[in-house]
Amino acid sequence: MPTCPAPVRPLDAAAADELTHAAAKLLTEHGSAISPGLLAALPEACVALSEEVRHALRPVDTADGLFVLRGLHLDDAGLAPTPGHWSSVGDAGAVWDVVLLLVSALMGTPIAWDGQQDGRFVHNIVPSPGHESEQTGASSTVLLTPHTEDAFHPGRAHLLLLCCMRNHDNIATTAASIRRTALSDEDVEQLRRPVVPILPDDAYEQAQQFAGRPAPVPTLFDTPEGPTMRFDPAYTPLEEADAAWREAYRRLEDELARVSVAVSLQPGDVLVVDNDIVVHGRVPFKARYDGTDRWLKRASVRVPGRPTRPAAEANEHGYGQAALTAWAD
Repeated sequence: MPTCPAPVRPLDAAAADELTHAAAKLLTEHGSAISPGLLAALPEACVALSEEVRHALRPVDTADGLFVLRGLHLDDAGLAPTPGHWSSVGDAGAVWDVVLLLVSALMGTPIAWDGQQDGRFVHNIVPSPGHESEQTGASSTVLLTPHTEDAFHPGRAHLLLLCCMRNHDNIATTAASIRRTALSDEDVEQLRRPVVPILPDDAYEQAQQFAGRPAPVPTLFDTPEGPTMRFDPAYTPLEEADAAWREAYRRLEDELARVSVAVSLQPGDVLVVDNDIVVHGRVPFKARYDGTDRWLKRASVRVPGRPTRPAAEANEHGYGQAALTAWAD
């Protein structure tokens, strides 16, 4: 698997300074990265940014389905120790929360979840004691299986943003685009069928208790721009599917593994992933819990009016989980 062959969009020093200064100004004016007033101020702040910045921060627009925004300067020495759990982050790195919110707002509408990380619009992804072997961002010792983010929910993000705060060990994020695979027509036809559901992952304890019947969903869906995908094998009851569908699903897994790339983010890098095209995961690592472990910040973005989802998704219950938007779409 190659390391960091992902397309890179560079920000020059002037554009990087403009973006970070805008974030710092918003944080000073509103006092907190989770302030409702700051969220409401994001669209106006985006309009004030230069055309150069706004062009660099357009959504993903290639079949790779991802890019690394590079050029933002983050000083590790001035950063707080990596926390042992998202709930203990407090306001550490708050200006980077706002940077990520600005990038998100330039690409669409930031979203959050009422059942995850207290409804925050920027999540902190850190290894946590006791969660090492889970299939969540808090894990470490296991491969985080490639998946589309929040695949269980019809209101999932169109775009996923990961900002690197610290990564001393060069731990790689994996990514693979459905548009780089070579599946047979027969396999594609199988995977267009809604055969089994995708269940909520372990980060959504409330949703896992939902009493409604899980709805089968298609894995692949056609759009005018090309195929899109809804995929999370760790939370898909594959044993409930027929043999032909399972075999096609296995071949899709093999193809995604074949075209997968490994992206080792450095502090200040922002990985932008098209969540309809690309699955992402993470290689295993050994957490030290000494304040120097890998630390990412994550934001989710919905692009209003984007025709990349089957119409039937509108009828799904989402396991009772509500998606929150920074402002009305």
